[in-house]
Amino acid sequence: MRDITEDADDKAIVGAIISMASRLGLQTIAEGVETEGQLEFLRAQGCNEAQGYYFSRPLPAQAFEDFVRQQ
Repeated sequence: MRDITEDADDKAIVGAIISMASRLGLQTIAEGVETEGQLEFLRAQGCNEAQGYYFSRPLPAQAFEDFVRQQ
């Protein structure tokens, strides 16, 4: 994910993977999303879900439950 907002080759590869998955009727989940720019690119490509430090650092179970309830 690190270079998808800057590197044309990375953009092409990620875009192709998302497109291929979509055409096969599969859902896509991006891991390691750290910036708003990365998330925007993934959304524009049709990525279904994303996770990473952009949303939250890893949390223990109770802290995760509290985090989700606050959303």
